[in-house]
Amino acid sequence: MRAIGGIWRWRHNPLRRGTDLVEAWVALSALLLILLVAPVVGSLIGAVAQDSLQQTVREQRRARHEITATVVRGEGSSPLEADPEAASGREARSRVLAAWTAPDGTHRHGTVLAALKTPHRGDHFAIWTDTRGTLVARPLDSATATTHAVLAGFGASLLTAGAVEGGRRLILWRMVRRRYARWDQAWDRAGPDWGRTGTGS
Repeated sequence: MRAIGGIWRWRHNPLRRGTDLVEAWVALSALLLILLVAPVVGSLIGAVAQDSLQQTVREQRRARHEITATVVRGEGSSPLEADPEAASGREARSRVLAAWTAPDGTHRHGTVLAALKTPHRGDHFAIWTDTRGTLVARPLDSATATTHAVLAGFGASLLTAGAVEGGRRLILWRMVRRRYARWDQAWDRAGPDWGRTGTGS
């Protein structure tokens, strides 16, 4: 919150320059934007993301179905795969040849990853398919969608605050460069007579 540091220049000070007052206004404006606008932007982005993600949740729940598949035979073990819906984030999976009945009544079979450590013929496990029985990923969970929306809103707030602070720093950088340029010009005018007797310096 270095922006607050510019506010002291508002005091009645005979050494205050015009640029000091501008710098203080820039600091106050940046502070207000960070405190007021950034949360509003974050809330709006979060709300839009929430609506979109919850719509995706509803669509996936309509289009995806959890059905029971039966192990026909094992196909060998496969390395652990991450499952974002699992409590631990990872669970043991085995590659098996399985058979299942699609929601439309057709019989399907294929090689799938089953959440079974030691699969045996006839074991049952859950899979997700579309209406035609094609394997699909687990549908997005409502709580997970809300978490993503909150993170999106929080990220938007941080980006807005960062953009405001970046703009403030850019304005101050340009002001300082102009100040130094004016000092160089003043020094160039005074430099040739510096220290000479009778020059009024």
